[in-house]
Amino acid sequence: MSRIDESKEFIPVRIAVLTVSDTRDAADDKSGNTLVDRIEAAGHILADRMIVRDERDQIVEQLREWVNDDRVDVVISTGGTGLTGRDVTVEAHREIYEKEIDAFGTVFTIVSMKKIGTSAVQSRATGGVAGGTYLFALPGSPGACKDAWDEILEPQFDYRHAPCNFVEIMPRLDEHLRRK
Repeated sequence: MSRIDESKEFIPVRIAVLTVSDTRDAADDKSGNTLVDRIEAAGHILADRMIVRDERDQIVEQLREWVNDDRVDVVISTGGTGLTGRDVTVEAHREIYEKEIDAFGTVFTIVSMKKIGTSAVQSRATGGVAGGTYLFALPGSPGACKDAWDEILEPQFDYRHAPCNFVEIMPRLDEHLRRK
């Protein structure tokens, strides 16, 4: 089972939060607030925060901007992962990914099943890597954001987490882009 190796020093990562919604604004972005609160409580740095409409081109544009920004290590989006016609966040993410983290969606489903049973099947949460940046698309509910952060992302973004974690491989995520 996983554990925290107290002999290692915590390394904060820089995380941008993207809320995808046609109806939310800064005043009522509960899911975005949930993520920001947890990111900061864990000791990480909020690199940026935006709200965009459920428009694939707007989502792609913002994701690309952050992937190309050296001040962002991780992008977490919330909203637009469902099955309706306006839910295009997953497609936008996959347009950006160089590599998909296939197990993220599976693990998220397992975590969700414990909380909401078979309704977990309606989420298309996803994760991937592009340009040395991690990207994760979470559902738009505060509960889903809590579950994803508490059960998956917080441990994986803690360098002390053993047996392995996302932080320790960050320096090698873009090694294929470097000149040989």
